[in-house]
Amino acid sequence: MTQAPPERAASGYRHEAFLYSGTAEFLAGTTSFIRRAVRAGDPVLVIVSAPKIEFIRRELGSDAEHVSFTDMARVGNPARIIATWREFVEEHTGARQLWGIGEPIYPERSPAEVAECQLHEALLNVAFDADTPFSLLCPYDLEALTGDVIDEAQRTHPFVVSSAARQAASSFQPPDVAGPFARQLSARPADAAQMAFETGDLGRLRSFLAGQATLAGLDEEPAAALVMALNEIATNSLRHGGGQGEVYVWHDHGSLVCEVSDQGHITSPLVGRLRPTLDHGFGAGLWLANQLCDLVQIHSSANGTAIRVYQHL
Repeated sequence: MTQAPPERAASGYRHEAFLYSGTAEFLAGTTSFIRRAVRAGDPVLVIVSAPKIEFIRRELGSDAEHVSFTDMARVGNPARIIATWREFVEEHTGARQLWGIGEPIYPERSPAEVAECQLHEALLNVAFDADTPFSLLCPYDLEALTGDVIDEAQRTHPFVVSSAARQAASSFQPPDVAGPFARQLSARPADAAQMAFETGDLGRLRSFLAGQATLAGLDEEPAAALVMALNEIATNSLRHGGGQGEVYVWHDHGSLVCEVSDQGHITSPLVGRLRPTLDHGFGAGLWLANQLCDLVQIHSSANGTAIRVYQHL
């Protein structure tokens, strides 16, 4: 039988990639991790696919009653995951130790979704203070995922766990907190619909986007959500991105994609991932876009910003 990774003493925030092959190794590693939390009486949250939740429940038996589960597909947009973990930690302030398992990357994810999951994993390294008593295990399926995805997992996790060992990741690369979104997005198509906007054009912009959503066959509710999200992003362009911008619209892998570009520069690594507060509303537009839309991508440097929003058709 496959042996679970050796146990360790809890100490502060720990972000680990768990590399496994097959269901047996997945269950051995995850249930060993969970049972340690249950034995100690510590809170534990598991965010994986619905089928894997059922596998874990059956393997845990009565111990599953002490575990919280969330279907990763219901969380959806990768930019929502950090907020879910933050809420879990805040709900259990004062706990001796907290435990989590999250598997954001699975074969059904589109290339754009995988890229955002990888950014999410990198940003998890700055999402919690080092002394937060939270141990987070991120499973990666060696049989189902490509080698480049596994390589990236070892760059975005300070520790790597396998069926036989737990060790520091030799290829770990801390995220660039000064330029967290200075990465290239895929090229937009040359025939994308386009509209320039400036102050006073938001009404015209909303009409343009609504028309594009109708042409694409987007249902009424997701279309309205998309228009609302893009209105907020364009408002940010007018306020912080030089007072003007451009929007592009096209189809990609079963989604309607809208991109807003301007001359702004976003440097806050967790922007749009944390719920805005009344006294600090920065990032409210991106937060809303992440809640309303299936995927949001950001490219930002000193040369300008492009925010790309996806809504599945």
